[in-house]
Amino acid sequence: MAPGQDRSADPAASAEPELITAFIDHLRHERGLSAQTIRAYRGDLVQLAKRRGPLEQISLAGIRSWLGELHEAGLSRNTLNRKTASVRAFTAWAHRRGHLPEDPSARLRTARRSNHLPDVLQHQHVEQLTSHLASAAQEAAHAAEPDPAAQAMSLRDAAMVELLYATGMRVSELSGLDLSSFETGRRMVRLLGKGNKERIVPYGVPAETALSRWLAEGRPVLAAPASGSACFLGRRGGRIDVRTVRRVVDEGLSRLGTTAARGPHALRHTAATHLLEGGADLRTVQELLGHASLSTTQLYTHVTIDSLRDAYGQAHPRA
Repeated sequence: MAPGQDRSADPAASAEPELITAFIDHLRHERGLSAQTIRAYRGDLVQLAKRRGPLEQISLAGIRSWLGELHEAGLSRNTLNRKTASVRAFTAWAHRRGHLPEDPSARLRTARRSNHLPDVLQHQHVEQLTSHLASAAQEAAHAAEPDPAAQAMSLRDAAMVELLYATGMRVSELSGLDLSSFETGRRMVRLLGKGNKERIVPYGVPAETALSRWLAEGRPVLAAPASGSACFLGRRGGRIDVRTVRRVVDEGLSRLGTTAARGPHALRHTAATHLLEGGADLRTVQELLGHASLSTTQLYTHVTIDSLRDAYGQAHPRA
């Protein structure tokens, strides 16, 4: 919501306690968090308020019992830790602003983080996925009754998947790309990540080819007054949303007949794993993915070690 906008126009804000709304404004305007992160914080805090009453009266015991109920309901450790982080950020802010006499979550501990990562795609699966999308664009162009919009979206889908795999960018980063984000002569793209942190990432020739076709042949077909400077567009010409990107990737992966991975984040995991398998060092992969901590990037080494163990077991005579 833009500053000064009527808050009643935001259904989520009108239904939530004022203290949560003030905190969300802080996250948006002072900390510059992404819309996806803000939605998660808002959902966690609204849920806590519904279960435990006004957050101005929340206690450590109340927070712990709420998290205990969620644990018994089967939520993963990573989800519980995310909810814990939401509450910690809120109570620390509320205490600083004088809304709470003390910070009840200061002594709240997180569960041990789960190191599970979604399975990654094999190299042949990536080739099959990108080839399928490229073929779909060709078929749309040579259909008996050509549909310019369908052809444009096929070119868009091929370019999006190539870029997701080539760069390991987050789906929200892809959605936020502008035409000015690219240095096409150098095959570099400027990404705005979590906390509005900017990084520049290279991409290869296949992604460059797919992107060039989309910009030259596809984007002009879908472009509308609402397009602005957005790189990737939806059917009606506005900036493409995260949900549409997820659907495109999920539909493409489902055609492969593999259940190994789903969603755009699987392409991010796959890109990181293939980089490490190809000899890239952890620090380089950390920079490419925009991880704040090297420990997050190190999780991918477990995947490559498993692959190494499998290869050893199949190839060594005394394995």
